[in-house]
Amino acid sequence: MKTALTIAGSDCSGGAGIQADLKTFSAHGVFGMSVIVSVVAENTARVLQIQNITPEMIAAQLDAVFEDIPPDAVKIGMLSSPECMRAVAAKLREYRPANVTIDPVMYAKNGCPLMDPSSIGALIEEVLPLADLLTPNIPEAECISGMKIESLEDARRAAERIHEMGCRAVLVKGGHAIGDAADTLYDGSAFYTFRAERIDTKNTHGTGCTLSSAIAANLAKGADLRTAVENAKRYVTTAIRHALPLGKGCGPTHHFYDLYEKSGLND
Repeated sequence: MKTALTIAGSDCSGGAGIQADLKTFSAHGVFGMSVIVSVVAENTARVLQIQNITPEMIAAQLDAVFEDIPPDAVKIGMLSSPECMRAVAAKLREYRPANVTIDPVMYAKNGCPLMDPSSIGALIEEVLPLADLLTPNIPEAECISGMKIESLEDARRAAERIHEMGCRAVLVKGGHAIGDAADTLYDGSAFYTFRAERIDTKNTHGTGCTLSSAIAANLAKGADLRTAVENAKRYVTTAIRHALPLGKGCGPTHHFYDLYEKSGLND
């Protein structure tokens, strides 16, 4: 069985973060492992509190994973502080894993900040160059690239700018745009656009986490980057289409819809 590691924050409500990543890995038939960098007290409506794990404990978790079950792919999500970023970056440079997908999580779906704005410089300098694929949404891509994104052409220019900062490929997600959900992939030499109809639902908690971990799972199983993104886009669109109306805010997506459908558990 192929393996994947998620390095991210914990979402106690189960729809995003480590919990969403592990569900996504399982849905793809990949054995998931985790390194928790922050414990986030959040639900579908708000973030109550964040407590960061010490850099020493983050490093120890990474050592525990890599010395025993080296992952076939790594997904990195919420890294809330420069200290956390440096701890993760140091271990990635030490172990040099393949297929590193980084989702530069800055805000929760309800708009609550998950990254200190002063950490952007550390993200760009320490973490971004380690990415085989960076998956920012439009606000995150604007923040990293320093430009406004109002069209697909803008998304392409932003992807080029971000690529020049050191990552191997960039996927600018179009979920915050108007019209169809169009994601722009730049691999350093060519652009690819992945489109899906926009689904009218508020229940999109954890979609960014889910997409990036689905890409990582596909890469772990041997897919090339373009195919991994295409498969992950299809998976997350299904998860959103059948999202679960749970909670008082933005409900979670349905990570196991296809599996439940085949087994009759959706009846």
